[in-house]
Amino acid sequence: MKYIYKSLFFLGLFSFLNLQAEDTTSDNLIYKDINKIPKKRAALLLGTAKYVKKGKQNYFYTYRIEAAIKLWEAKKIDAIVVSGDNGTRYYDETTTMFKDLVKKGIPAKYIAKDHAGFRTFDSVVRAKEIFDLDDYIIISQDFHLKRALYIADEKGHKAIGFAARDIKGTTAAKRMEAREFLAGIKAFLDINVLNTKPKFIGDKIKVNYRK
Repeated sequence: MKYIYKSLFFLGLFSFLNLQAEDTTSDNLIYKDINKIPKKRAALLLGTAKYVKKGKQNYFYTYRIEAAIKLWEAKKIDAIVVSGDNGTRYYDETTTMFKDLVKKGIPAKYIAKDHAGFRTFDSVVRAKEIFDLDDYIIISQDFHLKRALYIADEKGHKAIGFAARDIKGTTAAKRMEAREFLAGIKAFLDINVLNTKPKFIGDKIKVNYRK
């Protein structure tokens, strides 16, 4: 069994590295200028913790919220699906994002909550399966968007990315980028080898759109 897992890992690593070297599709789908990104009906906001150790602000979270507000105020989107981990009653990324967006002026009725976005794969797959998103914008940092857009493309979604501000060169940024590399390999295996499904599917959830 150990040999099988090892073989799958190296298969995923080899294939993922080839994919990164040959396919620049995701780079062409990532926008950083609010004036250049096309208008879409909805955005998928990918979750992360609001705070890191000892209550310190998580800037990845702060900048993702900021990016979502920019899209809304520029009328580039008419609804937002916030998707995050709600694994315990004490940890709820989704509700935290929802509350912060409402505080910033986005009406609650235009924000749909996905409490089963336990990881990026689940969030992206559920965007279409549960919320009927097809042609939409994914919000996260640039390095994370590449994996999210890869998953969306493989699942037949018409998605583009809006890159939230990043923090280059810090220990936290380097740690996230290293983690993202391994997560990219896992995404390749999930789609091409393991035929992974989201942890939860469930019933459809209606998204309300601004008119």
